[in-house]
Amino acid sequence: MQVTPKRHGILAAWPASLFVTIALGASLPAAGRVCALWGARLVHWPMQDGFNLPYLYAQHGFQLVFALIWIGVLRRIVPADYGLHWPRGRTYLRPAILWGVFFGFLMNAVGFAPELWAGRAPVLDYRLSAGNVAGWLGFEGLYVGPTEEIPFRALMVTYLASSMRGQIARVGRYSMNQAGVIVALMFALSHVTSFWTVPWPLALGQQLYAFALGVLYAYWLEKSGSVLAPAVGHNVSDGTSYCLMFLWVGLSHG
Repeated sequence: MQVTPKRHGILAAWPASLFVTIALGASLPAAGRVCALWGARLVHWPMQDGFNLPYLYAQHGFQLVFALIWIGVLRRIVPADYGLHWPRGRTYLRPAILWGVFFGFLMNAVGFAPELWAGRAPVLDYRLSAGNVAGWLGFEGLYVGPTEEIPFRALMVTYLASSMRGQIARVGRYSMNQAGVIVALMFALSHVTSFWTVPWPLALGQQLYAFALGVLYAYWLEKSGSVLAPAVGHNVSDGTSYCLMFLWVGLSHG
């Protein structure tokens, strides 16, 4: 992720860029939701708001479109490399895949801790049909990566890092711009509604691994200069989690 020294106007200055980044983190998912529901009404499609495939595909699609529009706008203010290309150096694809598989197992261990402890399979909100399995694996294993990583990492991390040059976070021999840590915290907090739907220890665990993943994604973006590794890692982690869940449920039904 390369950010040029030349910056223009108040939107490229700290702390204005932090305010804009927070606003983007809140408004992009909300704008995607509004457009998904409005579009469904426009074509008389009875779409339900919530955790279901038609809504998620539409909401994430609009979220991506708005993120790309904002990249086009902000790159005129902050002339930076927003990572929408193949890596020019090290790809970081191998660590993205390996860490993705690890976190896929961890997600299931955290999210289904009560079921693992009781020795029973999770109960799904939908029938385990070929269509549902393909739809969810397509979303989690292919679609969610670019539709979340372009808004959160390519757009927000790159833009915020432009005003935080020299602000470095270090853990051992690893270092990265603090913007990646800030956006990782925002990324984790975007899943805070889990505290309303699952027991708090499970929700807290989800917050912790979402933050850790957000830091990894930002690190790969910064070091590779491309959003490819973050998107692949995101797809692999979520896809692995859903593959394991479907396998578990399918085997439990004989």
